[in-house]
Amino acid sequence: MAKLGGSQLFLCVLALVAATTTAADLPGFIERYGRTFWTEGSEFLFNGFNAYWLMGDAASPHSNGSKVTALFEEAAAAGLTVCRTWAFYDGFSNDSLQVTPGVYHEQVFKGLDFVIAEARKKGIRLILSLVNNYKDYGGRPQYVDWARRAGLFVPSDDDFYTHDIIKGYFKEHIEYILNRTNTFTNITYKNDPTIMAWELMNEPHCESDPSGKIVTAWVQEMATFLKSIDRKHLLGVGLEGFYGSSTPDKVKLYNPNAVQIGVDFIGVHKVNEIDYATVHAYPDFWLEGQSEVNKTEFVKQWLWNHWKDSMEVLGKPFMLGEFGKTKKDPGYSEQIRNDFYSTVYDSIYSISKDGHKTFTGGLLWQLFVDGMESYYDGFEIILSQDASATALILNQSKKMGELAGAA
Repeated sequence: MAKLGGSQLFLCVLALVAATTTAADLPGFIERYGRTFWTEGSEFLFNGFNAYWLMGDAASPHSNGSKVTALFEEAAAAGLTVCRTWAFYDGFSNDSLQVTPGVYHEQVFKGLDFVIAEARKKGIRLILSLVNNYKDYGGRPQYVDWARRAGLFVPSDDDFYTHDIIKGYFKEHIEYILNRTNTFTNITYKNDPTIMAWELMNEPHCESDPSGKIVTAWVQEMATFLKSIDRKHLLGVGLEGFYGSSTPDKVKLYNPNAVQIGVDFIGVHKVNEIDYATVHAYPDFWLEGQSEVNKTEFVKQWLWNHWKDSMEVLGKPFMLGEFGKTKKDPGYSEQIRNDFYSTVYDSIYSISKDGHKTFTGGLLWQLFVDGMESYYDGFEIILSQDASATALILNQSKKMGELAGAA
């Protein structure tokens, strides 16, 4: 869309260097067998992290992907083997991946290509999320805005889930992403085992339908469509874990303040094409003002009860897709954060150990590298600067690795 600048030339040169990569030197796909993950004949467990910013950094003329490479090097050294990141940026700007429906910014797409290629080099698998619930990076509000600009009557952002034209926009995005050929590796995304899983949406909500039935119907439609193109990869939803109308007793017992946000943990994950169940854990937001003791107990029960439902009701593997402790909380201290991390990690490990490796792992929110202060959200972890967090992460990585290899 523009004349080649410094970063474009840099990425093109790297693409030529990496063009000889073949499928032969890639690892096997992560596959689901019953309630567990496997790869190449072995059970797969992980310790992982979120880093939503990777594609944008790789495409930036000010970075040339150096921070992506540095992060993957630091993460691999800490034993982290799975990274969840965005495969979307929807909007009208030159920084966007999808500028208008079906129209993509090639330079930004090459940034995503670079992220995938670098992850493969460092032995890190990727979970790629396909759209945001929120307006950050466009999300479903941007899809609705595109429809309105096309002259369609779309009264609510929640129409993202039901309007045929908007659903068509998103299906086009799914198809385009899955059939993309990586300019660094010459491997089509749908054939690349570096990608562990696709995720339909980051934290879907639908406040106009507290029951969760609208989101469940959307997941069924989109999951069926995606799997018609790609049956090699795992597929998740991206849920925070709130219960809905199919389990009203659990809404009262387990949803923070019995809130309903238009999703149904059980109903959504019963969709056959969805391979695993997820929750997120943010007690600082969900239990604002409560004691650390209450927040800790909540997280333990939140993880245990959702894992139990994943085993007994869903029959699918379970993972923690996001968790974190914010420095912006008035009572924050490094020790409180470390205690929270320890609680989460101990829960993952102990449930997985006693539950036949069915709690597959957790992804902390989130990792950065030096020199990214403008990105900080209060949850940031910089491994090179944070010895205590790094020690906790290393220990969890070691334990999950040993458990994966245990008979």
